[in-house]
Amino acid sequence: MNELIDKLIDLAFAEDIGDGDHTTLSSIPQAAMGKSKLLIKENGVLAGIEIAKEVFHRFDPEMKVEVFIEDGTEVKPGDIAMVVEGKVQSLLQTERLMLNIMQRMSGIATMTRNYVRQLEGTQTRVLDTRKTTPGMRMLEKMAVKIGGGVNHRIGLFDMILLKDNHVDFAGGIEKAITGAKNYCKEKGKDLKIEIEVRNFNELEEVLRIGGVDRIMLDNFTPEDTCKAVQMIGGRYETESSGGITFDTLRDYAECGVDFISVGALTHSVKGLDMSFKAC
Repeated sequence: MNELIDKLIDLAFAEDIGDGDHTTLSSIPQAAMGKSKLLIKENGVLAGIEIAKEVFHRFDPEMKVEVFIEDGTEVKPGDIAMVVEGKVQSLLQTERLMLNIMQRMSGIATMTRNYVRQLEGTQTRVLDTRKTTPGMRMLEKMAVKIGGGVNHRIGLFDMILLKDNHVDFAGGIEKAITGAKNYCKEKGKDLKIEIEVRNFNELEEVLRIGGVDRIMLDNFTPEDTCKAVQMIGGRYETESSGGITFDTLRDYAECGVDFISVGALTHSVKGLDMSFKAC
């Protein structure tokens, strides 16, 4: 994970700075020193402080970061999350990348915290998905955890998720499950197997075949979800997905599902407003 984050930071600097920040280099003396503060301008949950520190230190190891508010803390307008001291040229060249990361991560953490609160009093946990910004998945999934959510699989490599297309191309549920189990045995892989079902006929088939760890109920209504959870009877983990909004979230949770996956946590989030100003 750290290697991917390092590559992301390097790429982000390369696309932003190119052959030089000519505005800064032409207007600010190389030896000039200064301080900047990260000012919060909106209510939310702070996320990305640790990554921001990596951004500063990767660009200029001599930059000093004093953190006042840690990741996962609820913040309000006027809060100062950190103060960074160092060369003014370094402060100006790292400002945008740090803000891009922290605003995005804080927006995700804030939305996740709202969903988690909506589920309070139930056994259900909110999951993220692979609907992430290319290249930023590790940071976005980190933000979900900071907000109190749970990471689903990180990518295609750490879990088997047999979705509708896999089932259809494989020739049916039984062939898909059997293929997944044989593959894990042949390759020596200890991977959890989850399968998506679209209706009660598919659910009954999965229950007959077995051999999975989790069943995803895709685009089921709350009423059908309650019925499905009763049919499964705790034999497998359960996950609701598809067509679930913030307003209907609790209806699904009260059916007793273990997880609800929400793509909106990462694909439809608004960044948290903040600025990085001289002090």
